[in-house]
Amino acid sequence: MKKLLLIMVILIAVSSIVFARSGTQEGGPAQITLLMRNMDEQFLKLYTDNCRQLAAKTGIALNVQDARGDAATQLTQLQTALNQGYKYFVIVPVVSELSEQFNELIHAKGGAASYSNTPPTAAALKVGPNFFYASSPEFVGGSIQGGQIADFFDRYPDRAPGKTLNLIQLNGQMGHSAQVNRRAGLMAELQKRGYTVNIIAEGECVNWGPDLAQQQMDAWIASFRGRFNVVACQNDGMALGAVQSLIQNGLTKTDTSDGTRLAVPVFGIDGTPDAIASMRRNELYATVLQDAVGQSTAAYDVIQQVAMGTYKPGNPAGGYPVATTPIDEPPANDRSVLGQCYLVPFASVDKNSDYYKNHP
Repeated sequence: MKKLLLIMVILIAVSSIVFARSGTQEGGPAQITLLMRNMDEQFLKLYTDNCRQLAAKTGIALNVQDARGDAATQLTQLQTALNQGYKYFVIVPVVSELSEQFNELIHAKGGAASYSNTPPTAAALKVGPNFFYASSPEFVGGSIQGGQIADFFDRYPDRAPGKTLNLIQLNGQMGHSAQVNRRAGLMAELQKRGYTVNIIAEGECVNWGPDLAQQQMDAWIASFRGRFNVVACQNDGMALGAVQSLIQNGLTKTDTSDGTRLAVPVFGIDGTPDAIASMRRNELYATVLQDAVGQSTAAYDVIQQVAMGTYKPGNPAGGYPVATTPIDEPPANDRSVLGQCYLVPFASVDKNSDYYKNHP
């Protein structure tokens, strides 16, 4: 009996060591878990690929989990990782509302997390000093898109008589922070530039993808052909779906002197390689760079610093300084958490931009 008890004690001790080491490297920092909203989105694929490259360079194993757009699945993935001994996380959450619960679970294990793309709440960052936000202000991205549209029609005023835009708007998941703030920024900039906007059609592509966008656009062309003069899309995936719909429905022209062979200009957001390729084919007119590499580098770097014990409040992350001035969007509108926020700028991408010229 004593021998049996001794064996059981040894087994428990061994399993505890294995369990603890499942989230750590021997003689090194804890491993990092990457929790992704949905890796079908090209922007998030780029984000993931960069995290993998950074982990390979630093010798840290990266545990990648894809929630496929399901919040309950992502919560389960987090709980499983914590149970396996992982403490450090880079997260693109399915919804902002779960971020506080995520951080409370991570904080209870003495861990840390950084967020991108879908922001955490300010309350989530207040759970502890080792929770961070590394992303781009969505209102600004929408404003840049609005400026691109205004620039186009300022250049070709006959395409918008009376500075009137008859707009088709392709939104991402309704209520998502990017959807809300990109739309607000777009409309504010167009109003500022003196344009009247008539919404001809507006809809939601819950997965932010090209296939649903193309189906939606096909239906709108059938109903509103000849009644719209611009298409604004909240990401490049939807924009490319809209482009294909216009092409397949014959809304093209031979004169590309305005920068597009489409009869109606289409604008996107993200600056993905597929979007740049479409611009080179004179299809998509312009996009807005949401820097997947910049966001993921900042998010990964600050968590690596915490994991290695080198982080100090105010440290830059991925070359980006901590925010010092509040913006209009949460969580960086709360001055008390600004020191945990890294704001990666958006940038306009048209055919005159350096980004377009340097990304064949």
